[in-house]
Amino acid sequence: MKKRTLWSALLGIVAALSLVACATTPVFTAGTYIGTGKGHGGDIKVAVTVSAAKVLKIELLQSGETAGIGDAAFKELSDRVMKANSANVDVVAGASESSGGILEAIKDALNQAGFKGAPVAAAASASAKAPAKSYDIVIIGAGGAGLSAANAAAEAGVSVAVFEKMGLVGGNTLRATGGLNAAGTKEQAAAGIKDSVELFFQDTMKGGYNKNDPALVRTLAEQGAATVAWLESLGANLSDVGRLAGASVNRAHRPVGGAPVGPEVVKTLKGAADKQAGIAIFTSAKVQELLLDKAGAASGIRVTIGGKDYKVAAKAVILAAGGFAANNEMVASYQPSLRGFATTNHSGAMGDGIAMAEKIGAALVDMKEIQTHPTYAPGKEMITEAVRGNGAILVGHEGKRFINELETRDVVSAAVLAQKGKTAYIVFDQSVRKSLKAIEDYVRMGIVAEGATPAELAAKIGVPADAFAATLDRYNAAVAAKADPDFKRADMPRALATGPFYSIEITPAVHHTMGGVKIDTSARVISAAGKPIAGLWAAGEVTGGVHGGNRLGGNAVADITVFGRIAGTNAAASLKK
Repeated sequence: MKKRTLWSALLGIVAALSLVACATTPVFTAGTYIGTGKGHGGDIKVAVTVSAAKVLKIELLQSGETAGIGDAAFKELSDRVMKANSANVDVVAGASESSGGILEAIKDALNQAGFKGAPVAAAASASAKAPAKSYDIVIIGAGGAGLSAANAAAEAGVSVAVFEKMGLVGGNTLRATGGLNAAGTKEQAAAGIKDSVELFFQDTMKGGYNKNDPALVRTLAEQGAATVAWLESLGANLSDVGRLAGASVNRAHRPVGGAPVGPEVVKTLKGAADKQAGIAIFTSAKVQELLLDKAGAASGIRVTIGGKDYKVAAKAVILAAGGFAANNEMVASYQPSLRGFATTNHSGAMGDGIAMAEKIGAALVDMKEIQTHPTYAPGKEMITEAVRGNGAILVGHEGKRFINELETRDVVSAAVLAQKGKTAYIVFDQSVRKSLKAIEDYVRMGIVAEGATPAELAAKIGVPADAFAATLDRYNAAVAAKADPDFKRADMPRALATGPFYSIEITPAVHHTMGGVKIDTSARVISAAGKPIAGLWAAGEVTGGVHGGNRLGGNAVADITVFGRIAGTNAAASLKK
């Protein structure tokens, strides 16, 4: 017995000495190093500070990545690298190109630091932990709809778990730039904008060619102002109000200076969720199946996290998994003319939630209604409608306008596709650039052509200089006269006369899938038999009926936050009955 004790003690000493030796083995040359990588929007630079044994700090110095996406990817990757003490980590699903560039920059810095080996294997996501066996409410998807639902439910005092299949939260909401439509807000009142619920309703029905579900549209219009106020109470800045195509007045709420709305909404909702003790968020968590009890009510999910399958029970389930614009096979099955089209959506928008809901008997509506966005910089980035809303025009390869720039997206898309090479140019000047912070992202990405004069810009983009100059002169005359004789554009906020002058080549891309799971005004999922499925709610692009045959700009962020909040509130209330 004494020999065994002595032997154990000796082994302990050896192990301890080994740990000391490992701990004192230099991994880096201490200091701060600047690394460079190539991201989606151009060069990315980071500063990495290390001691001899540990990564101490990672700072983002330069990035041209899409607002919100690059920031989220940087935070997630920084956490992984510092946890692993190594750059031997995976890129972030949902931001692979951005995170690849960030990781390249971090590796560059660590190589300069004389990195010696990989002390820790590839680090899993910070949220790769096992979920509890049950929660009051389970939410599928952590975009704007899912996060809105989570916060609304937690405010009612219930426990919530949110499962997001991508490596970061936000979904397509991170890519939303234009604004959040709402009527009757204090921001509109302060700006002297006369709007109403009825006008919002009529604009949306008209924009959707009256294919919309009127009851859902009425709810959207009635709840918009309260939702803006709710987001502001959580810390959101939605003080700027602009106009997007199809709106009769300015009602698109966004951050000061016209900054992108989506990152602001995600930041606000994620920050609020982090402060709620009752909300658990799991990323890199792929929901495989909606579970039903013997009575046919939603009772939980089956989810895969870190390669392991879990069954998670819930008293209510909220489906907020987004649309299917990134699934071109699915898109083409409903609209063959869109086969091969690029998409503005993130790679996770594959229609998983719709398929899961249909499998358990949910009704689907408007599946053939698929929208293209007319201003997508090929292979790069969607150009927000707010650029046109703030005064930009569209010009073809002949240097001439060809459409009312604020027509609905389907009409403008068709007009662009009719141009030579199926592309056109969005043209603006310094005054438009100054009016909209979102443009700075496009400049950093290197997709903006610039000329000191109209003639110089025309030469750079290859359009006839004389025709281009005449187009600008005629448009500026229309602005002065407050009447557009050529295309009847009603809202022309400024002349394009202040150099430098700018242009971005654009083409349409699949943007929004208006069809999805059928819901009622309480956000309950409706079965193929026409009755609510007990315990199941849905919100956001996974649903259909709100937008009809065409979605107006600004109505997506309104839809996800209004109905996300409704779903969370009503699901929580159902547990107390």
